Amino acid sequence: MWNVLLVFLGGGLGSLCRYGMSLALARYALMFPLATLVSNILSSSILGFLVMYSTQHHLPVSMRLLIATGFCGGFSTFSTFAAESLTLLQHGQWLYGLTNMFGSMLLGLAGIYLGMRLSSLI
Repeated sequence: MWNVLLVFLGGGLGSLCRYGMSLALARYALMFPLATLVSNILSSSILGFLVMYSTQHHLPVSMRLLIATGFCGGFSTFSTFAAESLTLLQHGQWLYGLTNMFGSMLLGLAGIYLGMRLSSLI
């Protein structure tokens, strides 16, 4: 039961941060879903850091559930990414749609890698 509460707490915090990100970046993202992109990249970086750090320092399962499953799960948003990409394509915004799709994938991978590299420095 404790693990379920940790995932719940982390997911709630991640979702609140995701909402805050959308509010903070709303004025900069008139045509492009910037908040989703930034949230997914940051979440990927945090997850990459956590994965590498936990293998090197034996991070307790409870912390991995709180941060990886909970926070990163609530902070990142694949469904919003997919919906925003499709909406851009349906409205003829091919450049923005394709940039969002490929940019999210490439920058997400870069975020995971960067997080892992940062973890190895600690």
